[in-house]
Amino acid sequence: MRRLFSAAFAYMLVGVASGLFYREFTKINGFPEGEATQLGLVHTHLLVLGFVVLLIVLLLEKAFTLSESRLFSWFFWIYNAGLVLTSAMLVWHGCLTVLGQESSKMIAGIAGTGHMLLTAGMVLLFLALRKRILVAKAAAPEAAAMAQAQS
Repeated sequence: MRRLFSAAFAYMLVGVASGLFYREFTKINGFPEGEATQLGLVHTHLLVLGFVVLLIVLLLEKAFTLSESRLFSWFFWIYNAGLVLTSAMLVWHGCLTVLGQESSKMIAGIAGTGHMLLTAGMVLLFLALRKRILVAKAAAPEAAAMAQAQS
């Protein structure tokens, strides 16, 4: 649980800082206001996919002890790798756009890999969640029967 909380908090800090960076970097470089750049997406990606999603997973951990599933650790590391990779490519591509330089297909390919890792992480999360829900469902009648017997 502590690992989820720390990661969510870190994404919140980096997400807010990336919004500040976007505003200041575009201003300093005279980038036209309102013009499209990938830098504007970093802020929301980090806040939603990092901060909000991991807070929701923290609640799911509290309710279903997701970390009891072997898949949970895989989810955590693959998902975070995907988010870091995706965000880094958004920053790189966005900085190149602001500086008036061409982006390469390599950046798009690496960003695509980051998105695939995010997807794989989400699939692992749902598999772990499904497993823990089934375990909780199976344990519920037994707990009710034991409580009835103790009354």
